Amino acid sequence: MNAIQAIQASAATSDMVLKSYLSDLEDADLFKRPHPECNHLAWQLGHLIASECNLVEVIKPGSAIELPEGFADKHSKETAGDNDPANFATKEEYLALFDKVRSATSETVATLSEADLDAPNPKEEWRDFMPTVGSVCVLTASHPMMHAGQFVPVRREAGKPVLM
Repeated sequence: MNAIQAIQASAATSDMVLKSYLSDLEDADLFKRPHPECNHLAWQLGHLIASECNLVEVIKPGSAIELPEGFADKHSKETAGDNDPANFATKEEYLALFDKVRSATSETVATLSEADLDAPNPKEEWRDFMPTVGSVCVLTASHPMMHAGQFVPVRREAGKPVLM
């Protein structure tokens, strides 16, 4: 397994965990917060989608898909406190867009060489925690897993079974 394959395997694992945790949740469950100071799941899904497009633009400019008009704004830090379901998508809509974004990311990562992965992160302000293009790819692959842990308390509160 080379570095590109490892990044893609990490992304696939993150996707499997996230989708498993969402599998039996209803749209209404997406507006629950794992803690009063955490963002609800709908906002987090939108954040994952919008931030991935931003990360892919760092990895390889021009590679991210175009999100629906206003999507990123609806999932910004400024909207994190919004609890109105009318301002967010359904679970099916989030998952469809998530899959589209992840597919484009996988295709982009597949075009990279080992030398590309070793190149400095084009965003200098991120180099302290993501020094190379490869480290941006690793974060992109694992970002859903970082949020998936927050889905577990919502599942438990909703009486859903333990999945893993």
